[in-house]
Amino acid sequence: MANPVPPTRRILWLGIVLLNLVWLASCNSASSNTGNGSGSTGTGTGGGNNGGTGGNAGCSQMTTGTSASLGGFVPFASSSLWNTDISGMAVDPNSDSMINNWVGASTHMHPDWGTDPTYGIPYVVVSGKQSLVDVNLGAYPDESDPGPMPVPANAPMEGGSGSTGDRHVLVLDNGNCFLYELYNSSVNGDGRWNADSTAVWDLLGDEQRPYTWTSADAAGLPILPGLVKYDEAASGTISHAFRFTLPHTRAAFIPPASHWAGNTSDSSAPPMGMRLRLKASYDISSYSTQMQTILKAMQKYGLILADNGSSLYVTGASDSRWGSDLESLKNVPATAFEVVAMNPVYTSANVPTGNPPSISAFTATPAHVAAGGAVTLSWTASGSSYVIVSPGAGAVRGTSITVNPSAATTYTLIATNAFGRTTATVSVAVP
Repeated sequence: MANPVPPTRRILWLGIVLLNLVWLASCNSASSNTGNGSGSTGTGTGGGNNGGTGGNAGCSQMTTGTSASLGGFVPFASSSLWNTDISGMAVDPNSDSMINNWVGASTHMHPDWGTDPTYGIPYVVVSGKQSLVDVNLGAYPDESDPGPMPVPANAPMEGGSGSTGDRHVLVLDNGNCFLYELYNSSVNGDGRWNADSTAVWDLLGDEQRPYTWTSADAAGLPILPGLVKYDEAASGTISHAFRFTLPHTRAAFIPPASHWAGNTSDSSAPPMGMRLRLKASYDISSYSTQMQTILKAMQKYGLILADNGSSLYVTGASDSRWGSDLESLKNVPATAFEVVAMNPVYTSANVPTGNPPSISAFTATPAHVAAGGAVTLSWTASGSSYVIVSPGAGAVRGTSITVNPSAATTYTLIATNAFGRTTATVSVAVP
């Protein structure tokens, strides 16, 4: 978060207030247009173009670089379940048994990040001019978002390049307000990437992954919004929930999760998306200021179950500035948490159903062009949460994009919402 403006700088303060009002207005406008896409029309090219389209000033406060400051920007709309105050929500009637049997009465919270860059899950912020690259999809192509994506060849990877773990790669585009996440990823010599699954997230919206789809995380959730980040802890305010893991889950999920990865048939086991909340009665006064900021967020926003893993491991981004006080979080017992009332819980018997997006038109003007010539791709789509044009443009806002194909190309429009995906194609001839 930004530091308070000194009283002596009144003019600067007024300027900042006005800028914030403009930013809030732009975010609210973008977040409200969930049907046909939102934002401005951008420009792409047939290959090697810059990342995404439809920039928004709200994301420009994020600085670029690995584990860079988000400058107070909180991903997703205030209505997102990641950003919802759950401090007053009811306790689940099975909370005690869930804690005792599935979290572990003798378990303590474990901060799964630190100062070692190979620990935790890193991320990188890139500018809107970052070149797009193709991503070759592996194990889960049908539930992945296709490229191209603005992933640098040197993007940090969870565990480092030699890791045998989940190898997550997280990229925020501060020029276009999209988040790109890859699972089990690797980079090729030409800068292109491979990944078993990928997901694109509109940072200005309140996106629900298609029900039953995975993402780069087992629960079908975004990873970046749930990380504990140093700059947020240092600011004194954290306004979102955190990601955590448990060893066993059943084949069920609670929104905002969209996918299960059940490894037990026990119907009393936790579903993905289950939310824990640090009890308001838990005394945090003995913790350092930064650790209190983290613990207060756990009391107000809670923890969201995102994957199978070690019990009560909370995920963060490693940073050289973390201090030894981070170790004190290991003193928080599992019994200091309670399970927030779980409703609705979705299983194979009651997964929500509905209509995927509708695409009524997808055109190219002109449909025949000299190599490198400008072509306007235009579309009419309804009911979509986000839209991707591949190849060339990637994630886009608006209803048109300019491309410059160097050879005959067939473009695919991919529109997605909580109930699935719809595609349309159009071809451009190049002599």
